[in-house]
Amino acid sequence: MIGLFARLRRDHRGVSAVEFALIAPALIAFYFGLAEFTQAMMAERRASHVAASMGDLVAQSTQISDSTLTDIFTIGTTIMSPFPTSTLKMRLTSVTANSSGTPKVDWSKGSGLTALTNGATVTLPTGLVTAGQSVIMSEVTYVYDSPVDQFIPGSITFTKKFYLRPRKSDQVTKSS
Repeated sequence: MIGLFARLRRDHRGVSAVEFALIAPALIAFYFGLAEFTQAMMAERRASHVAASMGDLVAQSTQISDSTLTDIFTIGTTIMSPFPTSTLKMRLTSVTANSSGTPKVDWSKGSGLTALTNGATVTLPTGLVTAGQSVIMSEVTYVYDSPVDQFIPGSITFTKKFYLRPRKSDQVTKSS
């Protein structure tokens, strides 16, 4: 009997299989966790890209209409794909600082987010606009819910806000 135990102790043929059996679950969990985290990062980047692109499209105009803004929201939805767009909310707003430097809403339109009231005061980053200057504020909110829900349980809300100066005029006006 002692000879059998000595012989088994010297036999190393199954060591690799045992090591693999111990390490494999951790490696597989790490792989799927990394894949889920990467998907969330991609959704966050897409939401950021939506906000930047929408604001940039408006800032390139001198005048914009409701139908053009609706088309821009459609573009935002397209940029977000292949992620589900049911939780994508967008808003575009033109803000101009009055003679005292207080930023006021010129016009606003939302898709999922309520449009801001014309003439309402808006809080902007310090030093962004001075009296008479205008800026386009592009806002996006996206709720990401992982399809797997193993490592990222629940949902994550990404909120992006971009400020862009009009390029071709001092202010982008809105026509009906």
